[in-house]
Amino acid sequence: MCNGSLFLFAAALDLTQAKLCIGDEQPVQIRAGLVTDLHYADKAAAGTRYYRQSIKKLKEAAAQIKKPALDLAVELGDFVDAADTVKDELGYLRTINSVFTELPGKKHYVLGNHCVHTLTKDEFLSEVGQDKSYYSFDVGGFHFVVLDSCFRSDGEPYGRKNFVWTDPNIPPEEIDWLRADLKETQGRCIVFAHQRLDVDNNYGVKNAGAVRKILEESKKVLAVFQGHSHKNDHKEVAGIHYCTLVAMVEGSGEKNNGYSTMDIFKDGTIRITGFRKQSSYEWS
Repeated sequence: MCNGSLFLFAAALDLTQAKLCIGDEQPVQIRAGLVTDLHYADKAAAGTRYYRQSIKKLKEAAAQIKKPALDLAVELGDFVDAADTVKDELGYLRTINSVFTELPGKKHYVLGNHCVHTLTKDEFLSEVGQDKSYYSFDVGGFHFVVLDSCFRSDGEPYGRKNFVWTDPNIPPEEIDWLRADLKETQGRCIVFAHQRLDVDNNYGVKNAGAVRKILEESKKVLAVFQGHSHKNDHKEVAGIHYCTLVAMVEGSGEKNNGYSTMDIFKDGTIRITGFRKQSSYEWS
């Protein structure tokens, strides 16, 4: 028998020693590794952001969460920090992605505003080998949606320093795609985003209310995972869990690292096991 609280404690120490189960029977259906807001850059620290240290922090995460094997690994945006030139920002991206790709499982990249401060979306996506900035996929009987909120209010995509970070939007074309995608899928759904969908401040998507309405009306979405505001947060809105993960870039040293695994069970239970500064959750 697995005791939930004991599992979380054991997993935080050594995942390889913890049996992944819930109650008496259920095995884990899907296992994912989650990181966000690494802001990697080869430049000196600024305030609480230690850009260069994200390499070492990500290496710790890769070593800790790769066993048992992951089905997927997701970075939730701001993978790199802004650079003055395209060459420099591509260099940052290649460096940090060389560590991220050490994680097992299919890799998924959510665009953050810093990812496309200097680069275009096509340049970022081409470098990491991802075809689209928003899309969906199925794993283990569950449906996953990756959203892109890096659009200005006038519908123009972020890129080449053409935006202000407080103006993130999901454009009509993506809204229509999301509605159709959720209508077609038969599986219960998990959504990945960068800018937040559960707040109406500077960290929130401007048309978040319209997006939430689509998620709620589908009656298929279990949870949304997001970053951007750099802190742990959790809200439940209309039965959907909105989980904001802590930024990896914040603070110096391994004690200020933050990353997590997400285990999804057949009945839809989701368990987030947080490491270092990342909080842990379990939702039945």
